[in-house]
Amino acid sequence: MATAEVGDDVWREDPTVKALERTVAERFGKAAALLVPSGTMANQIALMVYCRPGDEVLLAPGSHCIAYEGGAAAALAGVQPREIGDAQMLFGGADLRRALRPANIHYPPTRLVWLENSHNRAGGAVFDLDAIDEICAVARSAELTVHLDGARILNAAIALDRPVDALVEHVDSTSLCLSKGLGAPVGSVLIGSAAFIESARRYRKMLGGAMRQSGILAAAGLYALAHNVERLRDDHAHARLLAAAIDRAEGLTLRNPQGRTNIVLFDVVEGDAADFVERCAGAGLLISAVGDQTLRAVTHLDVDRNACLRAAETLCRVAGQQS
Repeated sequence: MATAEVGDDVWREDPTVKALERTVAERFGKAAALLVPSGTMANQIALMVYCRPGDEVLLAPGSHCIAYEGGAAAALAGVQPREIGDAQMLFGGADLRRALRPANIHYPPTRLVWLENSHNRAGGAVFDLDAIDEICAVARSAELTVHLDGARILNAAIALDRPVDALVEHVDSTSLCLSKGLGAPVGSVLIGSAAFIESARRYRKMLGGAMRQSGILAAAGLYALAHNVERLRDDHAHARLLAAAIDRAEGLTLRNPQGRTNIVLFDVVEGDAADFVERCAGAGLLISAVGDQTLRAVTHLDVDRNACLRAAETLCRVAGQQS
C-alpha cells in the first residue's frame, strides 16, 4: 500500500485503482467495475441506478440492504422492499414467480430482484448455481433486472467449488467486499456492464464516495485477491469446527447446522444474548448478538485453528456456567 502508484481517481487517473477494477471485472466475467468505500454504498448505488422512488425490490428476508444499512434504501433510493422466500431466508424461482403481480396503480412497480450470496442473516447460507439461474430466468421473463449483493460471493464460490464468474453469469450486476474474508482494510467493488458502472460512477460522486489517491486502498484489494481467496476454505473449516462444538454444548442451540461458509448462528437456551456476549468478552472472546437469544460468530483470516479451538472451549464453558 505504501508503495502503490496513485493518481486522482475522480478524474480516472489512479493506475492502481484502474488495475483493481480491471482485475475484478475480468475475474467476474463482466465489462467493468468501480471501487467504492463500503459494501453499504455499493448496495445503495445499485438501488439508485436501477430504481426510482416508489419502485419495488423483491429480495430475501433479512437482506443486508434493508436490515443493516440504517434505512438508506428508503431514505436515499426511495425504494419499497418486499421480502419473498422461506423461513431459511432464501428464495427460488417458484417463489419469485408467485410474487410477481400484474400492472395495477394500487401496486408499486416492481423493478429489481435482489440476491445476497452468501446471505449474512441466514448464517452464510448459499444460493447455489441452479437457484441463481432459475431466479434469473424468471426475472428475465418478467423483464426485471437482477442484482447480486456479493459482499461474500467468494465464500459462496469456495463453498460450491465453482468459479465466481459462473455464479454471476446471468445477473445484471454484482459486488465484492474486499474487507471481509479477504482481509483488506477498506473497500468494495461494484461490477457490471459499462453502462451500469457509468451510472454508478455518478451516484458514487453524489454519495461522497469518489476518492482521490485511493490507489493505496486498491493495492490492498489487489493483494487480497492474489493471496487470500483460496484460504477462505480454512475459514469454512474453522466455522464447522466451531459449529460442531456449539452443537454439543449444553445451553446452546445451533441455528445453522448445515452452514457451508464462515458464519455460525446459535441461540442461548437460558438468559439473553447480550448477557452472554458480555460474559464471553470477560473470558476473552468477542462475538455478536443478533437477536434477543441469537448470537453470531464469524471466522476470518485473523483467527487460526488453535484460536477457534480456544473459542469453542470458551463458548462451551460460559454456556455451562449459565445453564
